[in-house]
Amino acid sequence: MNVSRRTLLFSGLAAAAPVWAKNHIGQSRLSAITDEIARSPADAIAFAKQYGLQWLELRDVPGAKKGYAFLSDDELHRAADEFRAAGIRISFLNTGMLKIAIPDLMPVRFKTLEPEVREKRLKADADRFDRRFEELNKALNAAKILGVDLVRVFTGWRVEDPPAVYSRLVEILTPMADIAAKEKIHLLVENEGACTVGTSAELAGLFEKLHHPWMGLNWDPLNAVALKENPYPDGYAKLPKKKILNVQFKGKSILGPQFLDWAGILQSLERDDYQGQVGLETHIFGDGQIQASHDSMKAMLKLIGA
Repeated sequence: MNVSRRTLLFSGLAAAAPVWAKNHIGQSRLSAITDEIARSPADAIAFAKQYGLQWLELRDVPGAKKGYAFLSDDELHRAADEFRAAGIRISFLNTGMLKIAIPDLMPVRFKTLEPEVREKRLKADADRFDRRFEELNKALNAAKILGVDLVRVFTGWRVEDPPAVYSRLVEILTPMADIAAKEKIHLLVENEGACTVGTSAELAGLFEKLHHPWMGLNWDPLNAVALKENPYPDGYAKLPKKKILNVQFKGKSILGPQFLDWAGILQSLERDDYQGQVGLETHIFGDGQIQASHDSMKAMLKLIGA
């Protein structure tokens, strides 16, 4: 008899039930990035209400090309009031901090650029790097107003030999984490395929050197696939479990075509006492993105038995 992959996932979920009872990642632990589930803040809140979500993640304002991290205080307070009135809390503030060419660390993606273009890009990114503490303080201010204590940071555009620059990344991230710690906010490194830390193994390698209590990681398992890592169970096994403070899932990893074993992932997170949220970053683009967001959330809710 043929058994579908989805059937196997649900079977795995059922088998895991005795373990899950202790630390169940249920409906109350799901979240979603607002600018991928809706085209306005009001519609994002309506999405959350439709699926009984208590949390949302923020990145860009839905329907606007500006990040929540860089809104004015008045705009932030209005947004915070709207979420609060709707009974929604913010689980994670996604920013693009350090998604740049870090000075003296030549990105692989820049090597094929025309020299003039490359130098222009390097100069622009170097200028932004010099403003990193200004950018950080804006993001921390936004986080405080929005009532969230987890803020995303990256590790620069990907270099030829990531392990060779972990110490340099530690030198950059540590003073940023020191500043965030004063505000009781964690900085979370995301594994991003375009960045120096793109896999679970690379997250583990970085955190072998980065021992800061206010640094954690945002694990997006599908991001590692482009770098030829099997994210689960292989990648997950390498992660420093106590440093996982947010988890994201992409639509294509639960709807297809890049299925991941989310029943197994959730079971493992629960077994390892993960206490955070699991947020939808749909990442299925085009006219069907909003529908894909609905389909993805329905699939996850069905998977967890909600």
